[in-house]
Amino acid sequence: MADEVVLLDFWPSPFGMRVRIALALKGIKYESKEENLGDKSSLLLKMNPVHKLIPVLIHNGKPISESLIMLQYIDEVWKDKSPLLPSDPYQRAHAMFWADFINVWGKKVCMTKGEEQVTAKKELIDCLKLMEGELGDKTYFGGENLGFVDVALLPFYRWFYTYETCGNFSIESECPTVVAWGKRCMEKESVSNSVPDQHKVYDFLLQMKKILGIE
Repeated sequence: MADEVVLLDFWPSPFGMRVRIALALKGIKYESKEENLGDKSSLLLKMNPVHKLIPVLIHNGKPISESLIMLQYIDEVWKDKSPLLPSDPYQRAHAMFWADFINVWGKKVCMTKGEEQVTAKKELIDCLKLMEGELGDKTYFGGENLGFVDVALLPFYRWFYTYETCGNFSIESECPTVVAWGKRCMEKESVSNSVPDQHKVYDFLLQMKKILGIE
């Protein structure tokens, strides 16, 4: 019996992008169901009754929530295809630490002004510099192949243009190594086909700010 895989998603969500990339890297076919977060479906409320948020991965009728947990689940279930986590326990723990470190650092850059935005930009750059230190001279965080940390961070790279445009600054001038890494990753079809155009993301952010009354 073939696996039935469904992803409850919302296209600009970096957390949803994580799961899309992981599924693409593994070559797993799935049905994507786009959610309207302003009018959540009964399926979403049933499958994630605690947080009521996307993404939710439904595998043979069983739901898995929280993007990093979903990545780990995908890696364990389809372990014979493009492993994301190392087999060594320490290296696995190390990768999971850095994936957990990644957060929506740039959100305040987009939603604030003045001194608050200046502080938000500094915090974003400081966090990305730490990621550059972890990347070092490796091709990817996973070494020669995309790994768990790459998949966790990549969706936020797709938001870099939005952060830069809202904050009127250059991430590349501050963190050239992580930007070069992002460009390498985007050369892979499994990645580029799983994430939206960066300008579309920016247009979405503008619409959200208008709805929220943020100038």
